[in-house]
This record gives sequence, C-alpha cells and structure tokens, in this order.
Amino acid sequence: MKTQILEFWRDEEGATAIEYALIAGLIAAIIIAMFGGLNDGLSNLFDRIKTTLDGLVTGDSPEL
Repeated sequence: MKTQILEFWRDEEGATAIEYALIAGLIAAIIIAMFGGLNDGLSNLFDRIKTTLDGLVTGDSPEL
C-alpha cells in the first residue's frame, strides 16, 4: 500500500494535463482581450451598415 501511495505521489502525468489547461486558458484570455478592444469599432461599422440599409429601404440613402 505504501508503494502505491508513493507511486501515485511521484506520478507527473496529471501535472502535464494541468499545464496544458493553464496554457489554453491563458490563450483564451488573450483572445478575449484582443476582441474586447475591437468591440467599439465593430459596433460603429455595423451601425453604419444599418443606417445605409435603412436609407436604401426608405429612399433616403446617406453618403458613405
């Protein structure tokens, strides 16, 4: 029983999985931060597209 506990304690296979999970979490956080900064620009772009399409429907097409 003591040898099984020592083998379990020295086993490093689980540590590798945890390290990969931490790296994946860090990459995900970086991607979220990058797209968070683009939020205002994308919002403005879609607002302009909506305004242009609304103008085309009503015949009041604004300048691009």
